[in-house]
Amino acid sequence: MKEKSYSYPLNTDWSTEEIITVVTFYQSVEQAYEKGISRDELFMRYQAFKVIVTAQSEEKQLSKQFEAVSGYSIYQVMKKCKGLTENSFIQMGT
Repeated sequence: MKEKSYSYPLNTDWSTEEIITVVTFYQSVEQAYEKGISRDELFMRYQAFKVIVTAQSEEKQLSKQFEAVSGYSIYQVMKKCKGLTENSFIQMGT
């Protein structure tokens, strides 16, 4: 398991609730790499993230920043997620 000594990329205009939603999604991506997560749970958290981050350009920017600090790719996790059926489990490997 990775030592988490980095800051999540956030938008200062977000409310506390929105920050919690985004951080929960980031943690789900970490979980996909570290121990696995259900596809349905990850997809639900991604949909909540997309309510806050509606612009694709902002999503790409945040994803790039998140990968730079964590080493985890949101794009790769979501690509794998979309290729799986409901009730599947995502484990990105070490």
